[in-house]
Amino acid sequence: MPTLQRLMQGRVLLLTICAAGIGGTFQFGYNLSIINAPTLHIQEFINETWRVRTGQPLPRHLVLLVWSLIVSLYPLGGLFGALLAGPLAVMLGRKKSLLVNNIFVVAAASLFGFSRRAGSFEMVILGRLLIGVSAGMGGHSSSCLSIPAHSGVSMSVQPMYLGESAPKELRGAVAMTPAIFTALGIVMGQVVGLSVLRHCSLELRNLCVEILSTPIWLIRKTQNREVLGDPWAWPLLLASCLVPGVLQLASLPLLPESPRYLLIDCGDTEACLAALQRLRGTDDVAQELSELDEERAACRGQRARRPWELLHDRGLRRQVTSLAVLGGALELCGNDSVYAVASSVFRGAGVPDAEVQYAVVGTGSCELLAACVSCVLIERVGRRVLLIAGYSLMTCWGSIFTVALCLQSSVPWMPYLAMSCIFAFIRSFGIGPAGVTGILATELFDQKSRPAAYMVCGALMWILLFLVGLGFPFIMEGLSHFFYVPFLGVCVCGAIYTAFFLPETKGKSFLEISEELDRLSFLKQNQGPDWSGPEVILSTEL
Repeated sequence: MPTLQRLMQGRVLLLTICAAGIGGTFQFGYNLSIINAPTLHIQEFINETWRVRTGQPLPRHLVLLVWSLIVSLYPLGGLFGALLAGPLAVMLGRKKSLLVNNIFVVAAASLFGFSRRAGSFEMVILGRLLIGVSAGMGGHSSSCLSIPAHSGVSMSVQPMYLGESAPKELRGAVAMTPAIFTALGIVMGQVVGLSVLRHCSLELRNLCVEILSTPIWLIRKTQNREVLGDPWAWPLLLASCLVPGVLQLASLPLLPESPRYLLIDCGDTEACLAALQRLRGTDDVAQELSELDEERAACRGQRARRPWELLHDRGLRRQVTSLAVLGGALELCGNDSVYAVASSVFRGAGVPDAEVQYAVVGTGSCELLAACVSCVLIERVGRRVLLIAGYSLMTCWGSIFTVALCLQSSVPWMPYLAMSCIFAFIRSFGIGPAGVTGILATELFDQKSRPAAYMVCGALMWILLFLVGLGFPFIMEGLSHFFYVPFLGVCVCGAIYTAFFLPETKGKSFLEISEELDRLSFLKQNQGPDWSGPEVILSTEL
């Protein structure tokens, strides 16, 4: 039965996907890109606030420091959220964790909305930290729009909730929807930013384009101050994150909790049965309930694992390794670097400065389309094929991109080839690693290990993201046009590891996946029992 037809049969499941997504990963993508539009006014607000307090303008380097702090606290909040997601999911359940998560959204929106009236840029700083805890990860450059697999509360709990609520035939497609909502949020934030930038003069619009690439600029005094139409509108623009949160608070309480959480963690068979019937759109769920009972029997007597316990359990060694390798490959594959140089490549291809932001929206739309295509393909071709194809295509396009950058000054059409490679690379990333990597923690770990797995993966990927952000300027300076070469090696390693070590999970129940991973982890012991009888005496002395 086609994926869309199955989803329509389970309309409650479709509504659950939308309710979880609009207040989850959509929030992450939206807040990641919406900060670009009011950049000029926020920096000016910082300077004017300090002048009102002290009678002196804030020195240039301190304006830059405060602005960098506002931008960077979003990903720092994402790290805190990733560490908070596991305990919340265990104590409150998946659905209630998403609902409680909106407390951070309401608090952040309130801080944003009243920050200018209160004359406090510290409220903006704290609001960015709180919205980071809720929504997930941001980049320290406004053009870094990569989609992480796990970060923040919503970015960890949402795929866990949806993966446990979906039938095994649709689990991959349903677990891909967080990536779709992330890309949709990014595009929505870019479009909203364009709609408010349309009132700019050409000079200030060009300045905004430059800031989208390098947001470390000092506010310049100009006669035309209508950068965003009404200069008082930017607090409301940042506070608009409240709208998705309210939509989730209004819709998600009407939808069921994860059936697996209800049965395995809470031991409530009746609630599990009712949730399954609502999610599947039918009363005939006996077979799936039987599978859940088997999974509960396998987990009986166990408690929720802590993150450090995953590292000491030999039976989980392959799963943890796969999560670390492929999660690391997601952050180190160079997608952020491609976004970071996109604006300059577009200009080199002849795109006018005033139109570069439209090309940037095109990159976000390209990733959204790729995520939708991956959602359709994942249950047809499987996870491994998409990952191998994605990393292989990224290696191919990254190599061509490097050649094009080296020859762009001598061959007239090379800048156009470089621009085409950016879109092709982003499509390859969206079809493979962007969404599929997020499914790994859901499918490779059992019910008691899954929350801890999201915590480990989120923390690891945040550390790697920090290191990439710290080292990328030096890579650019040292390697110039060859800056992508180190990332090519990561893409190759990601494809090779997937091909040789990652098992296919398409169409399998969680119990079947666990049994297969156990066989792979203890393959040597399964080949034959060791001798456990008395010691064999080879010689006897009389």
